[in-house]
Amino acid sequence: MFNFTYFTPTEVFFGKGTETQAGVLVKKYGGKKVLIHYGSGSVVRSGLLGRVKASLEEQGISYVELGGVVPNPVLSLVYKGIDLAKREGVDFILAVGGGSVIDSAKAIGYGVANEGDVWDLFEHTCTAKACLPVGTILTIAAAGSEMSMSSVITKEEGLKKRAYDDDLSRPRFAIMNPELTVTLPDYQTACGCTDILMHTMERYFTNGGNMEITDSIAEALMRTVISNARILKNDPKNYDARAEIMWAGSLSHNGLTGCGNDGGDFATHMLEHEVGGLYNVAHGAGLAAVWGSWARYVMKDCLPRFKKFAVHVMGIKDSGDDEAVALKGIEALEGFFQEIGMPISFKELGIKASEEDLALMAKKCVAAVGGTQGSAKVLTEPDMIAVYRMANA
Repeated sequence: MFNFTYFTPTEVFFGKGTETQAGVLVKKYGGKKVLIHYGSGSVVRSGLLGRVKASLEEQGISYVELGGVVPNPVLSLVYKGIDLAKREGVDFILAVGGGSVIDSAKAIGYGVANEGDVWDLFEHTCTAKACLPVGTILTIAAAGSEMSMSSVITKEEGLKKRAYDDDLSRPRFAIMNPELTVTLPDYQTACGCTDILMHTMERYFTNGGNMEITDSIAEALMRTVISNARILKNDPKNYDARAEIMWAGSLSHNGLTGCGNDGGDFATHMLEHEVGGLYNVAHGAGLAAVWGSWARYVMKDCLPRFKKFAVHVMGIKDSGDDEAVALKGIEALEGFFQEIGMPISFKELGIKASEEDLALMAKKCVAAVGGTQGSAKVLTEPDMIAVYRMANA
């Protein structure tokens, strides 16, 4: 067990109709001029944007809007948001959407509150001194960005997908109404469930410090996501299952499931960032396509954790052959991914990478992480190429 700091300042409002509290909460946290940031027209068509505006108007709060956030949110829209917020004197950003919208809102918050090019933060050539306050109304359970310190942005030039983590960007509040996720396509729901599992597994598969209580929370969270993802596959309007998934998404990425370890592995995420940057695939699907290859590549270096996962999460019987049990656990999770419509290879993801592209992604991944990445097994550039090659086979 390692020393740790657990910091989760986000105030959560969970349940039906909670989006109507947006105006009260923005006012509580000092917002007077709000940038409402969102994605596609779905928030308009559903009436959610109208309810949010009405809530702000009831509190006498003025606002401007910026829509257009796409999966794998792009730097060009972040720049547009920074210019708009500065021009309009915005002092609070309200993100209405999923992880991409929230990540974009955080990046805009950094850009308004700091001098220089906001991309320098994502290239890790400087550190943020402040961030405009952000509030969130979650419409997709997946990224956990509504309670996390993370933001991931793609720079179109060079197709670079980079993350910047800083507690300054943790949202002041998170409004979570599971009803808002009922109309999601099945594919997006499955991608979200996959991302939630990955955020938990990135912290679970480590060779550095673990706590029994943290492990037990992580294992229960993963079992809960798997069981409720199966429910939603057959009953997508099931409110209770969507509530379980939504809350699991927040707990998976607010730091709770990493307390006492070395900070986690996160190699799968970093490897997928380059896949997403190059091919613009859905993040959850990209993670599923990479994970099995990563797991097989690192399994022997982290065998006790993989065996524990197999037995405690996937329900594999302990036969006494640790490698066989661990491998069955990997295969069982891949079977689950396929059951909910997720790919487990590049071919199933719909891409066929050239050897040059595999090398390029590994090179860009090394640049993004500063050389090596991992805890279950520390990956170098040749290791990354090997994992990509396995996923591409």
